[in-house]
Amino acid sequence: QVQLVESGGGLVQSGGSLRLSCADSGRVFSNVAMGWFRQAPGKEREFVAGITWIGGNTYYADSVKGRFTISTDKAKNTVYLQMTNLKPEDTAVYYCNAAPILGRLFRVNDFGSWGQGTQVTVSS
Repeated sequence: QVQLVESGGGLVQSGGSLRLSCADSGRVFSNVAMGWFRQAPGKEREFVAGITWIGGNTYYADSVKGRFTISTDKAKNTVYLQMTNLKPEDTAVYYCNAAPILGRLFRVNDFGSWGQGTQVTVSS
């Protein structure tokens, strides 16, 4: 069973940076990819970024391209999301999740469970 713990969120001013971490204590290598997602107040959860464990192929939502970078540390079973040039519209609870197939990254509603997430608040 995959157990994911997100951390690294906080309050930052517009233009600032944060690095989120997602530690997976479960069978991470049984999954094809890892993804970061976010849910802002009053909005649906959305895909932010994804990365495959093999090959390190990356995928980004248009809204974060050029500002966010997803990466992995296989030795630590950890996935990171480096966020730069943060904007107030990036304010949300950020979650990570594991995808057994690549396409799952883009079907947010197909994930059965979520961790507690980490709050990111960007002030203007």
